[in-house]
Amino acid sequence: MRKLTVMIAAWMLCAAGAHAQEFTLTSGDLGGQLTQEQVYSGLGCNGQNVSPSLQWTNAPENTRSFAVTVYDPDASTGSGWWHWVIFNIPSTAGRLEKGAGDPGKDLAPRGSIQSVTDFGKPGFGGACPPPGDRPHRYIFTVYALSVEKLDLDEKTPPAMVGFALNQHALAKASLIAYYGR
Repeated sequence: MRKLTVMIAAWMLCAAGAHAQEFTLTSGDLGGQLTQEQVYSGLGCNGQNVSPSLQWTNAPENTRSFAVTVYDPDASTGSGWWHWVIFNIPSTAGRLEKGAGDPGKDLAPRGSIQSVTDFGKPGFGGACPPPGDRPHRYIFTVYALSVEKLDLDEKTPPAMVGFALNQHALAKASLIAYYGR
């Protein structure tokens, strides 16, 4: 009985330790609902179009770079909507500052690339679902990648970047926020 108790205690300690090391994405700017700050400015939406701050911890040890995407699977396109695609984030980075999704502000980590979104231009494009739709899900995902750089540029379509991300992903962590109007 004592041996079984020790084995169970050891298993619980290992399980707790493994859980404590999960790759995790957090944000001080996001809650369950997006705010006007993260809403698009245009197409009938009157938001501020500011990307939220994002922080990640406990990436796999052999991570060579990161990428972040924001995707709306509920868009009425039949294929969802890509709101942000940024990759080649150095492995030394553990965060994106608020507003880093505006390429003109130069807040993203050096060497990172923001490619086109479904809005047709690089950088963060906030939420702007059609009026009357049920609230859409906005999935913020950070990818820990096995390569230092993806051989892609700012004109690469989001689906192509997504393919490359999934080919090189060691781990990923996500947050979901909602927005409807």
